[in-house]
Amino acid sequence: MTEDLNDLAAFAAVAELSSFTKAAARLNVSPSALSQTVAKLERRMGVRLLARTTRSVSLTQGGERLYAVLRPRLTEIAAEVAALRAATDQPSGALRITTSEHAALAILQPALARLMAAHPLVTVEVSVDYGLTDIVAERFDAGIRIGEHLAQDMIAVA
Repeated sequence: MTEDLNDLAAFAAVAELSSFTKAAARLNVSPSALSQTVAKLERRMGVRLLARTTRSVSLTQGGERLYAVLRPRLTEIAAEVAALRAATDQPSGALRITTSEHAALAILQPALARLMAAHPLVTVEVSVDYGLTDIVAERFDAGIRIGEHLAQDMIAVA
């Protein structure tokens, strides 16, 4: 599947720039390697995607259809990858915690106020309950209980 995605991205670069030379420079590969990649994609798909001459490259009808579908999706994927990379610069995302009311007020409230002020991209969901919540099954990141009433399979107790 990775090979297919790479080949489709290579085709899209050629389609966008109408040039193997310019697309190869963008992708940091040789024009001949790029030409072979696109030819291999065309063979696998059983359809000619590009009309090539020594002076120009243009999309065939099949190439136009494929590029019309690929372009917005590749743009969306690139934007999401950039957002994920940017998110690694600072803590972000959702933190889900299950706890009792006393622990929420006495321990979590002051700590979470500091955490959220320091890391505005972090969102916190606190679920107050008094049962022994299975934090894995309920998709919590942590559970806080005061006292000795803990599930037997708890990994860590602090």
